[in-house]
Amino acid sequence: MPQPPEHPPASPALATARRAWKLLYQDSTRCIALADQALARALEDRDTLAEGWARLVRGLHLIWYSTPQTAAHELGQAEACFAALGNRPGHLLAEVGIARCLWRDAKYQESLERILPLRAEGLQVLKRDELGMLLNVIAGCYSSLGESEQAFAYMYQALHEAKPTRSNGFEVVLYCNLAHELIQLGDFHQALAYVEQGIARSHQLRNPRLLSVLLINRIICLMGLDRAPEALPDVKQLLDLPADETGRGPTNAHFETMALAALRAGDPTLGRELAARARGNCPEVDVPDEALTLVVAEAEVLRADAKLAEAAQHLQRAESMLHAADAGLSLRVRCLYHAALADACQQLGEPDRALAALREWQRCHVARGHQASRARYQAASLQTELRRLQQHLDETEARRRATEKARAELEAINQQLSQKIDEVEALKSRLERQATRDFLTGLFNRRHLNDVMPQMLAFAQREGQPLAVAIIDLDHFKSVNDRHGHVAGDTLLAAFGALLNENTRQSDVAFRFGGEEFCLLMPGSSAELAQRKVLKLLQAWRRRAFHFETGSLAANTFSAGVADSSSEAESVESLLKVADDRLLEAKRNGRNQVQSQTTPDAAPQPNVSVG
Repeated sequence: MPQPPEHPPASPALATARRAWKLLYQDSTRCIALADQALARALEDRDTLAEGWARLVRGLHLIWYSTPQTAAHELGQAEACFAALGNRPGHLLAEVGIARCLWRDAKYQESLERILPLRAEGLQVLKRDELGMLLNVIAGCYSSLGESEQAFAYMYQALHEAKPTRSNGFEVVLYCNLAHELIQLGDFHQALAYVEQGIARSHQLRNPRLLSVLLINRIICLMGLDRAPEALPDVKQLLDLPADETGRGPTNAHFETMALAALRAGDPTLGRELAARARGNCPEVDVPDEALTLVVAEAEVLRADAKLAEAAQHLQRAESMLHAADAGLSLRVRCLYHAALADACQQLGEPDRALAALREWQRCHVARGHQASRARYQAASLQTELRRLQQHLDETEARRRATEKARAELEAINQQLSQKIDEVEALKSRLERQATRDFLTGLFNRRHLNDVMPQMLAFAQREGQPLAVAIIDLDHFKSVNDRHGHVAGDTLLAAFGALLNENTRQSDVAFRFGGEEFCLLMPGSSAELAQRKVLKLLQAWRRRAFHFETGSLAANTFSAGVADSSSEAESVESLLKVADDRLLEAKRNGRNQVQSQTTPDAAPQPNVSVG
């Protein structure tokens, strides 16, 4: 909590307000009770500072559990209290809350214009978690305006600022917001990882509203990964939460998203009920993404009732929303809409209309990919902002160099700037590492293979040493997904990645080639030696057993093709092609073997299908 300028002993009302502040994200029910108690005592004692903090906590709480206008009114009164006392930290936090209200009211540009000029002062006077709140609002504005690279930069910086104060639960908000942004960009795997972190942490809190947003994000992730049935427990948990201030709050409960999940999970009765609740709960949905998602859900209800023409008409009537809501409609929901329209038209036997919708879906999908690519360079964007801050510091030095006080201030700001630049460099390095790794297996990805294999081949040719390459394909992997589900398939992929890491030399480099295919580069190894290595991997893989609710998997096998650069191929493309051709030959010969040269080397045991 920020302290008053001269740090007098806290009054009873102020002490209670500070306790409420610490519980803002940790225990929402206890937080508002303490804030109300502090406000009553402050008004009775005419304690303006305590009144300011009590109203600040109440206003921030109301952002979650009331309308933006109600919350902004309370925050405006808090701001007036702080202004009367000259308390800048409190005043800035009230401004942060008001900007958040503007964002909730879909006034994204107005919110950004109000909050962005406060960043420099916030760096000087706000504590780490308080500064994280300011940066998080800036990130939310950029996200809603479709500027993901800026949004990511501020989210990661806010998460860094909030880490030392994990006890108040604010970092859970940041996990939730990072997941939301990754969802918008289509990275559902990474988004799901952040959501899971947030949900695990939220179990230590008493904040049903925050949990409800995390659960909605998990439902969206699971639908994006074609795992809608797994979202049904989250839907039921959300429906069990009360809709008043002790639970989800009176704002939109995302019934439209839950309806879509239920329909795609094969529960049309629940989907129909939730879609009706979404429309009845708020006939005129203000948030563009929620409004269009509701249209898609209602169309899927009509399709489930075999009313195909009505479903297509319902979607087409909403086409005007794509143009009217251009200030807040995400590419994710645009893709959702066009895909639904294409499916409806195809079912009606109208290929021309279906093709037109698919082309719009493709256009939005490509734009989404470009947006995600730009977001990878978020650190560079923040560096530009820091250079502008450096220019401002140089001007300050020129104006105030005559006094010792000015030199001390400049030194402190320069130290802060150096720290921020170091943080950006570290963030940039982390992003580069993430760009070369496969999230599921931890192995390098195909992109990194394309980067390093030409260098390794050139080095091998200069040194007169062979470079062996093995391409490995897990046998009957599709049947694992079909019979045991995608979670089981992901478990096998991750386990095989671990097996490669555990059973290869330090100089060997393993990659996830794509799907259930893997690639292994072995410098200094001939095809014959590489074949023996891969056969040992096959033996080790056969010994692995996996147990799922749907059954057990044992005697798992793979097929592989091996080639080396010494005599069989002189380029990256030809070397990969030889290995891939031998992989295909191994599969044609019955799988469960490693093919090298022209004669396949038999597997250690007879070929056995997975399962």
